[in-house]
Amino acid sequence: MKNLALLGSTGSIGRQVLDVVSRLPDRLKVVSIAANRNVELLADQVRKFEPSVVSVGTEEHARQLSDLLGNAKPPAIYSGAKGLETVATHPEADIAVIAVAGAVGLAPTIAAILAGKHIALASKEVLVAAGSLVTKLAEEKGIQILPIDSEHSAIFQCLQGQDRSKLRKLILTASGGAFAKYPIEQLQTVSIQEALAHPTWSMGRKITIDSATLMNKGLEIIEARWLFGVDPSRIEVVIHPQSIVHSMVEFEDGSVLAQMGIPDMRLPIQYALLYPERIDTGLPRLDITAQGLLTFERPDPARYPALELAYRAAEQGGTMPAVMNAANEVAVGLFLEGKIGFLDIERKVRRVMEKHKPIYDPDLAQILEADSWARITAAE
Repeated sequence: MKNLALLGSTGSIGRQVLDVVSRLPDRLKVVSIAANRNVELLADQVRKFEPSVVSVGTEEHARQLSDLLGNAKPPAIYSGAKGLETVATHPEADIAVIAVAGAVGLAPTIAAILAGKHIALASKEVLVAAGSLVTKLAEEKGIQILPIDSEHSAIFQCLQGQDRSKLRKLILTASGGAFAKYPIEQLQTVSIQEALAHPTWSMGRKITIDSATLMNKGLEIIEARWLFGVDPSRIEVVIHPQSIVHSMVEFEDGSVLAQMGIPDMRLPIQYALLYPERIDTGLPRLDITAQGLLTFERPDPARYPALELAYRAAEQGGTMPAVMNAANEVAVGLFLEGKIGFLDIERKVRRVMEKHKPIYDPDLAQILEADSWARITAAE
Protein backbone atom coordinates (compact mmCIF):
# COMPACT_ATOMS: atom_id res chain seq x y z
CA MET A 1 0.00 0.00 0.00
CA LYS A 2 1.28 3.46 -0.96
CA ASN A 3 -0.03 6.42 0.99
CA LEU A 4 -0.57 9.66 -0.90
CA ALA A 5 -0.62 13.32 0.05
CA LEU A 6 -2.60 15.05 -2.70
CA LEU A 7 -2.29 18.78 -3.33
CA GLY A 8 -4.85 20.16 -5.78
CA SER A 9 -7.56 17.51 -5.33
CA THR A 10 -10.42 19.44 -6.94
CA GLY A 11 -8.51 20.40 -10.10
CA SER A 12 -8.48 18.38 -13.30
CA ILE A 13 -5.38 16.37 -12.41
CA GLY A 14 -6.42 15.97 -8.78
CA ARG A 15 -9.81 14.52 -9.72
CA GLN A 16 -8.12 12.07 -12.08
CA VAL A 17 -5.62 11.07 -9.35
CA LEU A 18 -8.58 10.21 -7.14
CA ASP A 19 -10.16 8.21 -9.96
CA VAL A 20 -6.96 6.16 -10.21
CA VAL A 21 -6.95 5.70 -6.41
CA SER A 22 -10.57 4.53 -6.49
CA ARG A 23 -9.59 1.85 -9.05
CA LEU A 24 -6.79 0.59 -6.80
CA PRO A 25 -8.20 0.52 -3.24
CA ASP A 26 -5.77 -2.22 -2.20
CA ARG A 27 -2.72 -0.38 -3.59
CA LEU A 28 -3.25 3.34 -2.99
CA LYS A 29 -4.64 5.35 -0.09
CA VAL A 30 -5.06 9.11 0.32
CA VAL A 31 -3.97 10.21 3.81
CA SER A 32 -4.04 13.99 3.28
CA ILE A 33 -5.66 16.25 0.74
CA ALA A 34 -5.61 19.94 -0.21
CA ALA A 35 -7.75 22.17 -2.40
CA ASN A 36 -8.29 25.88 -2.73
CA ARG A 37 -11.86 27.18 -3.04
CA ASN A 38 -14.08 24.32 -4.27
CA VAL A 39 -15.22 23.42 -0.77
CA GLU A 40 -18.33 21.44 -1.76
CA LEU A 41 -16.39 19.07 -4.03
CA LEU A 42 -13.65 18.80 -1.42
CA ALA A 43 -16.26 17.79 1.18
CA ASP A 44 -17.46 15.01 -1.13
CA GLN A 45 -13.86 13.83 -1.58
CA VAL A 46 -13.24 13.85 2.18
CA ARG A 47 -16.36 11.76 2.79
CA LYS A 48 -15.29 9.21 0.15
CA PHE A 49 -11.54 8.91 0.79
CA GLU A 50 -11.44 9.80 4.52
CA PRO A 51 -8.05 11.57 4.73
CA SER A 52 -6.96 12.47 8.24
CA VAL A 53 -5.60 15.92 7.24
CA VAL A 54 -7.21 18.47 4.90
CA SER A 55 -6.25 21.98 3.79
CA VAL A 56 -8.19 24.73 2.02
CA GLY A 57 -7.33 28.19 0.72
CA THR A 58 -8.49 30.38 3.61
CA GLU A 59 -9.80 30.19 7.17
CA GLU A 60 -13.27 31.04 5.84
CA HIS A 61 -13.08 28.05 3.49
CA ALA A 62 -12.01 25.94 6.48
CA ARG A 63 -15.14 27.00 8.40
CA GLN A 64 -17.33 26.22 5.38
CA LEU A 65 -15.75 22.78 5.03
CA SER A 66 -16.18 22.04 8.71
CA ASP A 67 -19.88 22.96 8.49
CA LEU A 68 -20.38 20.75 5.44
CA LEU A 69 -18.70 17.77 7.06
CA GLY A 70 -20.60 18.07 10.33
CA ASN A 71 -19.66 15.65 13.05
CA ALA A 72 -18.97 12.60 10.89
CA LYS A 73 -15.31 11.75 11.66
CA PRO A 74 -14.00 15.24 10.75
CA PRO A 75 -10.34 15.40 9.70
CA ALA A 76 -7.88 18.00 10.96
CA ILE A 77 -8.51 21.07 8.79
CA TYR A 78 -5.80 23.63 7.93
CA SER A 79 -5.64 26.56 5.52
CA GLY A 80 -3.29 28.66 3.42
CA ALA A 81 0.38 28.05 2.66
CA LYS A 82 0.97 26.38 6.02
CA GLY A 83 -1.90 24.02 5.31
CA LEU A 84 -0.36 22.97 1.98
CA GLU A 85 2.92 22.13 3.71
CA THR A 86 1.09 20.23 6.46
CA VAL A 87 -0.69 18.11 3.85
CA ALA A 88 2.51 17.55 1.82
CA THR A 89 4.45 16.37 4.88
CA HIS A 90 1.83 14.09 6.43
CA PRO A 91 3.83 11.57 8.52
CA GLU A 92 2.13 8.57 6.88
CA ALA A 93 2.51 9.76 3.27
CA ASP A 94 4.96 7.96 0.97
CA ILE A 95 4.35 10.18 -2.10
CA ALA A 96 3.33 13.83 -2.33
CA VAL A 97 1.30 14.44 -5.50
CA ILE A 98 1.82 18.09 -6.49
CA ALA A 99 -1.09 19.07 -8.73
CA VAL A 100 -1.78 22.68 -7.78
CA ALA A 101 -1.82 25.36 -10.47
CA GLY A 102 1.21 27.62 -10.63
CA ALA A 103 4.25 28.31 -8.47
CA VAL A 104 2.24 27.94 -5.25
CA GLY A 105 3.37 24.30 -5.34
CA LEU A 106 7.04 25.21 -4.85
CA ALA A 107 7.18 25.60 -1.05
CA PRO A 108 5.17 22.43 -0.24
CA THR A 109 7.26 20.45 -2.73
CA ILE A 110 10.45 21.50 -0.95
CA ALA A 111 8.85 20.74 2.42
CA ALA A 112 7.84 17.27 1.20
CA ILE A 113 11.35 16.52 -0.07
CA LEU A 114 12.85 17.63 3.25
CA ALA A 115 10.36 15.31 4.99
CA GLY A 116 11.52 12.37 2.85
CA LYS A 117 8.47 12.07 0.56
CA HIS A 118 8.83 11.02 -3.05
CA ILE A 119 7.25 13.50 -5.48
CA ALA A 120 4.71 12.82 -8.23
CA LEU A 121 4.85 16.11 -10.09
CA ALA A 122 2.10 17.57 -12.25
CA SER A 123 2.84 21.23 -11.46
CA LYS A 124 5.52 21.99 -14.03
CA GLU A 125 5.92 25.48 -12.56
CA VAL A 126 7.80 24.01 -9.59
CA LEU A 127 10.79 23.03 -11.74
CA VAL A 128 10.41 26.05 -14.02
CA ALA A 129 10.77 28.42 -11.07
CA ALA A 130 13.35 26.51 -9.03
CA GLY A 131 14.57 23.51 -11.02
CA SER A 132 18.19 23.72 -9.90
CA LEU A 133 17.30 24.06 -6.24
CA VAL A 134 14.59 21.36 -6.21
CA THR A 135 16.48 18.70 -8.19
CA LYS A 136 19.66 19.27 -6.18
CA LEU A 137 17.73 18.90 -2.92
CA ALA A 138 15.96 15.77 -4.15
CA GLU A 139 19.27 14.20 -5.13
CA GLU A 140 20.78 15.01 -1.74
CA LYS A 141 17.81 13.42 0.05
CA GLY A 142 17.53 10.39 -2.27
CA ILE A 143 14.03 11.44 -3.38
CA GLN A 144 12.47 10.42 -6.71
CA ILE A 145 10.68 13.07 -8.77
CA LEU A 146 8.21 11.14 -10.93
CA PRO A 147 6.64 13.14 -13.77
CA ILE A 148 2.87 13.15 -14.26
CA ASP A 149 2.82 15.39 -17.34
CA SER A 150 2.10 13.09 -20.28
CA GLU A 151 5.11 14.38 -22.23
CA HIS A 152 7.59 13.95 -19.41
CA SER A 153 6.11 10.62 -18.41
CA ALA A 154 6.62 9.52 -22.02
CA ILE A 155 10.27 10.56 -21.98
CA PHE A 156 10.75 8.99 -18.54
CA GLN A 157 9.33 5.71 -19.86
CA CYS A 158 11.42 5.81 -23.06
CA LEU A 159 14.60 6.27 -21.02
CA GLN A 160 14.04 3.26 -18.76
CA GLY A 161 17.00 0.88 -19.13
CA GLN A 162 18.78 3.18 -21.61
CA ASP A 163 22.31 4.61 -21.50
CA ARG A 164 21.60 8.32 -21.04
CA SER A 165 25.08 9.26 -22.18
CA LYS A 166 23.95 8.19 -25.67
CA LEU A 167 20.89 10.45 -25.66
CA ARG A 168 20.98 12.96 -28.54
CA LYS A 169 17.78 14.95 -28.00
CA LEU A 170 14.29 15.00 -26.53
CA ILE A 171 11.27 15.62 -28.75
CA LEU A 172 8.24 17.07 -26.97
CA THR A 173 4.96 16.76 -28.82
CA ALA A 174 2.30 19.48 -28.66
CA SER A 175 -1.30 19.39 -29.80
CA GLY A 176 -1.09 23.00 -30.95
CA GLY A 177 -4.02 24.00 -28.75
CA ALA A 178 -7.29 25.60 -29.77
CA PHE A 179 -5.85 27.87 -32.48
CA ALA A 180 -3.47 25.64 -34.41
CA LYS A 181 -5.27 26.42 -37.68
CA TYR A 182 -6.90 29.74 -36.73
CA PRO A 183 -6.06 32.84 -38.81
CA ILE A 184 -3.21 34.57 -36.94
CA GLU A 185 -4.57 38.05 -37.75
CA GLN A 186 -7.78 37.21 -35.85
CA LEU A 187 -6.18 35.84 -32.67
CA GLN A 188 -6.37 39.16 -30.79
CA THR A 189 -10.17 39.04 -30.76
CA VAL A 190 -10.77 35.36 -29.90
CA SER A 191 -13.07 34.74 -26.96
CA ILE A 192 -12.25 33.06 -23.67
CA GLN A 193 -14.52 30.14 -24.50
CA GLU A 194 -12.82 29.67 -27.88
CA ALA A 195 -9.41 29.56 -26.19
CA LEU A 196 -10.67 27.00 -23.65
CA ALA A 197 -11.97 24.64 -26.36
CA HIS A 198 -9.00 22.27 -26.49
CA PRO A 199 -9.33 19.78 -29.36
CA THR A 200 -8.01 16.66 -27.59
CA TRP A 201 -7.22 17.07 -23.87
CA SER A 202 -9.53 17.76 -20.94
CA MET A 203 -7.52 20.05 -18.66
CA GLY A 204 -7.80 22.98 -16.27
CA ARG A 205 -8.41 26.53 -17.53
CA LYS A 206 -4.91 27.89 -17.01
CA ILE A 207 -3.09 25.02 -18.73
CA THR A 208 -5.62 25.04 -21.58
CA ILE A 209 -4.79 28.69 -22.29
CA ASP A 210 -1.08 27.84 -22.01
CA SER A 211 -1.69 25.14 -24.61
CA ALA A 212 -3.26 27.67 -26.98
CA THR A 213 -0.26 30.03 -26.67
CA LEU A 214 2.17 27.07 -26.53
CA MET A 215 3.60 28.50 -23.32
CA ASN A 216 2.80 25.11 -21.79
CA LYS A 217 5.42 23.61 -24.12
CA GLY A 218 7.84 26.36 -23.18
CA LEU A 219 7.38 25.51 -19.52
CA GLU A 220 7.84 21.84 -20.37
CA ILE A 221 11.16 22.56 -22.10
CA ILE A 222 12.46 24.01 -18.84
CA GLU A 223 10.89 21.20 -16.80
CA ALA A 224 12.51 18.58 -19.05
CA ARG A 225 15.85 20.35 -18.77
CA TRP A 226 15.80 19.69 -15.00
CA LEU A 227 14.08 16.31 -14.94
CA PHE A 228 16.43 14.72 -17.48
CA GLY A 229 19.55 16.90 -17.33
CA VAL A 230 19.39 17.90 -21.00
CA ASP A 231 20.42 21.31 -22.32
CA PRO A 232 17.44 23.24 -23.80
CA SER A 233 19.24 23.37 -27.17
CA ARG A 234 18.71 19.59 -27.37
CA ILE A 235 14.97 19.74 -26.62
CA GLU A 236 12.78 20.04 -29.72
CA VAL A 237 9.05 20.75 -29.97
CA VAL A 238 6.84 19.35 -32.74
CA ILE A 239 3.12 19.88 -33.34
CA HIS A 240 1.23 16.57 -33.27
CA PRO A 241 -2.50 17.39 -33.34
CA GLN A 242 -3.68 13.82 -32.72
CA SER A 243 -1.99 13.68 -29.25
CA ILE A 244 -1.26 9.95 -29.59
CA VAL A 245 2.56 10.12 -29.50
CA HIS A 246 3.20 11.78 -26.14
CA SER A 247 6.89 12.45 -26.72
CA MET A 248 10.06 10.87 -28.13
CA VAL A 249 13.77 10.47 -27.46
CA GLU A 250 16.50 10.20 -30.08
CA PHE A 251 19.78 8.39 -29.43
CA GLU A 252 23.24 8.81 -30.99
CA ASP A 253 22.70 5.94 -33.44
CA GLY A 254 19.62 7.66 -34.91
CA SER A 255 17.09 5.41 -33.18
CA VAL A 256 13.97 7.22 -31.96
CA LEU A 257 11.81 5.76 -29.18
CA ALA A 258 8.26 7.03 -28.72
CA GLN A 259 5.61 6.42 -26.08
CA MET A 260 2.04 6.25 -27.36
CA GLY A 261 -1.41 6.06 -25.83
CA ILE A 262 -4.82 7.67 -25.86
CA PRO A 263 -4.92 11.25 -24.51
CA ASP A 264 -6.00 10.30 -20.98
CA MET A 265 -4.06 11.72 -18.03
CA ARG A 266 -4.96 8.77 -15.84
CA LEU A 267 -2.34 6.68 -17.68
CA PRO A 268 0.71 8.79 -16.74
CA ILE A 269 -0.79 9.37 -13.28
CA GLN A 270 -1.10 5.63 -12.68
CA TYR A 271 2.42 5.01 -14.00
CA ALA A 272 3.87 7.60 -11.61
CA LEU A 273 1.94 6.33 -8.59
CA LEU A 274 2.74 2.65 -9.19
CA TYR A 275 6.20 3.05 -10.72
CA PRO A 276 7.77 0.78 -11.83
CA GLU A 277 4.75 -1.56 -11.95
CA ARG A 278 2.31 -1.77 -14.85
CA ILE A 279 -1.11 -3.28 -14.13
CA ASP A 280 -4.49 -3.30 -15.87
CA THR A 281 -7.03 -1.07 -14.14
CA GLY A 282 -9.59 -1.05 -16.94
CA LEU A 283 -8.59 2.27 -18.48
CA PRO A 284 -9.35 2.78 -22.20
CA ARG A 285 -6.74 1.41 -24.63
CA LEU A 286 -5.25 2.67 -27.87
CA ASP A 287 -6.49 1.00 -31.07
CA ILE A 288 -3.68 1.98 -33.44
CA THR A 289 -5.61 0.78 -36.51
CA ALA A 290 -8.42 3.24 -35.72
CA GLN A 291 -6.21 6.31 -35.41
CA GLY A 292 -5.69 7.08 -39.08
CA LEU A 293 -2.98 9.56 -40.02
CA LEU A 294 -0.48 10.71 -37.39
CA THR A 295 1.12 14.03 -38.38
CA PHE A 296 4.07 16.07 -37.12
CA GLU A 297 5.19 19.59 -38.02
CA ARG A 298 7.40 22.30 -36.63
CA PRO A 299 5.62 25.09 -34.70
CA ASP A 300 5.17 28.40 -36.52
CA PRO A 301 7.09 31.12 -34.56
CA ALA A 302 4.59 33.75 -35.73
CA ARG A 303 1.68 31.78 -34.27
CA TYR A 304 3.47 30.74 -31.08
CA PRO A 305 5.89 33.56 -30.04
CA ALA A 306 5.75 32.38 -26.40
CA LEU A 307 7.91 29.41 -27.34
CA GLU A 308 10.83 31.71 -28.19
CA LEU A 309 10.43 33.44 -24.82
CA ALA A 310 10.70 30.10 -23.04
CA TYR A 311 13.87 29.10 -24.89
CA ARG A 312 15.34 32.50 -24.00
CA ALA A 313 14.41 32.09 -20.32
CA ALA A 314 15.84 28.57 -20.28
CA GLU A 315 19.12 29.75 -21.80
CA GLN A 316 19.44 32.72 -19.43
CA GLY A 317 18.55 30.65 -16.37
CA GLY A 318 18.80 32.03 -12.84
CA THR A 319 15.61 33.83 -11.84
CA MET A 320 14.44 34.46 -15.42
CA PRO A 321 12.32 31.26 -15.75
CA ALA A 322 10.57 32.09 -12.45
CA VAL A 323 9.86 35.61 -13.73
CA MET A 324 8.54 34.32 -17.06
CA ASN A 325 6.30 31.83 -15.29
CA ALA A 326 4.92 34.36 -12.79
CA ALA A 327 4.25 36.94 -15.51
CA ASN A 328 2.49 34.29 -17.57
CA GLU A 329 0.27 33.25 -14.64
CA VAL A 330 -0.82 36.86 -14.16
CA ALA A 331 -1.35 37.47 -17.89
CA VAL A 332 -3.41 34.29 -18.33
CA GLY A 333 -5.48 35.28 -15.31
CA LEU A 334 -6.15 38.72 -16.82
CA PHE A 335 -7.19 37.10 -20.11
CA LEU A 336 -9.55 34.74 -18.31
CA GLU A 337 -11.07 37.75 -16.53
CA GLY A 338 -11.65 39.40 -19.91
CA LYS A 339 -9.25 42.28 -19.14
CA ILE A 340 -6.73 41.71 -21.95
CA GLY A 341 -6.78 40.11 -25.38
CA PHE A 342 -5.29 36.73 -26.26
CA LEU A 343 -2.16 38.13 -27.94
CA ASP A 344 -1.58 40.46 -24.96
CA ILE A 345 -0.60 37.41 -22.88
CA GLU A 346 2.71 36.98 -24.70
CA ARG A 347 3.27 40.74 -24.91
CA LYS A 348 2.93 41.14 -21.15
CA VAL A 349 5.30 38.27 -20.44
CA ARG A 350 7.87 39.63 -22.89
CA ARG A 351 7.67 43.13 -21.36
CA VAL A 352 8.25 41.81 -17.83
CA MET A 353 11.18 39.64 -18.95
CA GLU A 354 12.81 42.61 -20.70
CA LYS A 355 12.67 44.59 -17.43
CA HIS A 356 14.19 41.83 -15.31
CA LYS A 357 17.89 41.50 -14.49
CA PRO A 358 18.30 37.82 -13.61
CA ILE A 359 20.07 36.62 -10.48
CA TYR A 360 22.16 33.55 -11.20
CA ASP A 361 22.30 30.56 -8.81
CA PRO A 362 19.50 32.06 -6.67
CA ASP A 363 18.36 30.72 -3.30
CA LEU A 364 14.68 30.17 -2.50
CA ALA A 365 14.19 33.66 -1.05
CA GLN A 366 15.58 35.28 -4.21
CA ILE A 367 13.37 33.10 -6.41
CA LEU A 368 10.27 34.03 -4.42
CA GLU A 369 11.25 37.72 -4.51
CA ALA A 370 11.66 37.59 -8.30
CA ASP A 371 8.33 35.77 -8.59
CA SER A 372 6.61 38.46 -6.51
CA TRP A 373 8.22 41.30 -8.50
CA ALA A 374 7.13 39.74 -11.79
CA ARG A 375 3.52 39.37 -10.61
CA ILE A 376 3.34 43.03 -9.54
CA THR A 377 5.00 44.21 -12.76
CA ALA A 378 2.75 42.08 -14.97
CA ALA A 379 -0.36 43.40 -13.26
CA GLU A 380 0.56 47.05 -13.91
